[in-house]
Parts: sequence; structure tokens; C-alpha cells
Amino acid sequence: MQLSVLKAGTEAEIDAAFASLVQLHVGGLVVDADGFISSRREQIVALAERHAVPAVYPHPPFVAVGGLISYGIDDVAVRHQVGIYAGRILKGAKPADLPVQQPTTFQLVINLKTAKALGLTVPPSILARADEVIE
Repeated sequence: MQLSVLKAGTEAEIDAAFASLVQLHVGGLVVDADGFISSRREQIVALAERHAVPAVYPHPPFVAVGGLISYGIDDVAVRHQVGIYAGRILKGAKPADLPVQQPTTFQLVINLKTAKALGLTVPPSILARADEVIE
């Protein structure tokens, strides 16, 4: 199996990256979203659909606009923990004295409409683990 890493920092680079995916005959795509990529989620999901590339995204909003699947940290739980830490700091705790935290809650969201359009069958065991299934 060959892994190709494609980077994009502009809309044109996103289009070029998807053209490369077609030339490389990839079987799937893992999207690692930063602020720019997240802001272009509709473009990315539309290109994945147009090129019939199954893609895994880091956040549920990609799936809400037609992406296949997302698996990543639960943003609500992370923001809750940030609020707790902010409260501790406002009460006088020194940030350097607070332990480093890592996310412990993850979300799996699956879009069955997209799976069907790609000709994919999602196993029942995966559907049972999903936090949300879009039909």
C-alpha cells in the first residue's frame, strides 16, 4: 500500500490535490482539517463526491454536508474541559501547575446516503458503534 500526502493552502490547491488523487488511483482519503480546510468543507466534500473517493473527516460538520464518515475528538467535551481550566486559572491556579489533559471522548458519525452513493456497505458492527448515523 502506498501513502500519498497532499497539502493544500488555497482553493486552487484543493482542486489540484483532488486531480492528483484521481491520477494516483487512490482508494480513499483521510482529511486532516485545520482552520482553512474546515472552512472549505463544502468544497472538499463536493470534490470527494465528484471523484467518488471515500473520505474520512475529523469533524461531524463534514458529514453533515455529505461527507462519508468522521471520527475525532468530541469538541463539546474539549470545550467543557477548557472552561474548567479557565475557571481554575481565574480562581488563582497557575497554568504551569495544571496537569496536561488529553481528549477521552471521541465521536463516530456516518452518512449512509453517501455510503450508498459510493456503493459501500457499512457493516452493522460499525453502525452499532456510531454516535450518529445520517440516513
